[in-house]
Amino acid sequence: MSDAELSSPASENGTGVPAEHTAELLIITGMSGAGRSTAADALEDHGWYVVDNIPPKMLNMLTEIVSHAGPAIPKLAAVVDLRSKGLSANILESLGNLSASGVKYQVLFLDAGDDVLVRRFEQGRRPHPLQGGGRILDGITAERELLKDLRAKADIVLDTSRLNVHGLANEVVELFTESGPVVLRLNVMSFGFKYGLPVDANYVADVRFLPNPHWIPELRPHTGQDADVRDYVLAAPGAEEFLELYVKALEPVLSGYRRENKHYATIAVGCTGGKHRSVAMAEQISRRLAQLPKVTVTTSHRDLGRE
Repeated sequence: MSDAELSSPASENGTGVPAEHTAELLIITGMSGAGRSTAADALEDHGWYVVDNIPPKMLNMLTEIVSHAGPAIPKLAAVVDLRSKGLSANILESLGNLSASGVKYQVLFLDAGDDVLVRRFEQGRRPHPLQGGGRILDGITAERELLKDLRAKADIVLDTSRLNVHGLANEVVELFTESGPVVLRLNVMSFGFKYGLPVDANYVADVRFLPNPHWIPELRPHTGQDADVRDYVLAAPGAEEFLELYVKALEPVLSGYRRENKHYATIAVGCTGGKHRSVAMAEQISRRLAQLPKVTVTTSHRDLGRE
């Protein structure tokens, strides 16, 4: 294609990007130690063109260059992190410029618990880039403050606390298939309130209003995945009504996600310890959500197995 054809009105959409091909852009960011490099490597292994440590102000330029490359580079992932100078001042401005230019993009924000991040830095025997002369935790706290606005605007927040390298790679590959992100992927996660809220939850349901099987001696050793506990929980007053109304209330939310091009959400279901009620109810919510159109559902139990 000639330079004249590239710049002709018939071949552009007014943004400097050829109308016949628009690159798919994914911005990978998040906490240091949360797995950005692992996510980038997994995408690169599945056909994405990955650029690491790119200054935020170059995102629009890079997208235009890759778009002109045509179908040879259909999917672009850019890793933006603390190594990029002026991250806090420039990233939100750059995202706004991308939107104004008509560039479609998603932001994947990788996160993990402070204790997990500290352990990862200690195991790697390296300092946090922001800790200076202080502790690793001081650097993590400063980074969270720096990235809080970006995290709030992310399309996908993925908690990697309980994932190893292979588990994270698999999560990223499942999120981004050959044709791009799935229509709408839901993870219904049970958890125990006494272990803290899941950091990546979009919605949190509290099922502690149901009778606790923990106080039934013959049920205490079992979990919500066992038939006797499940039947006990579902037979409790209000359980079936809650399931029906909660899933019904989520339907317009999920439709809105699809309209807004949001492809991933975590629905957390909590009880006291994350062993009985939340597990049984999360399984039931998953089954009902899986019957909705254009939705794929996975179920995870964050705290199952803890004492």
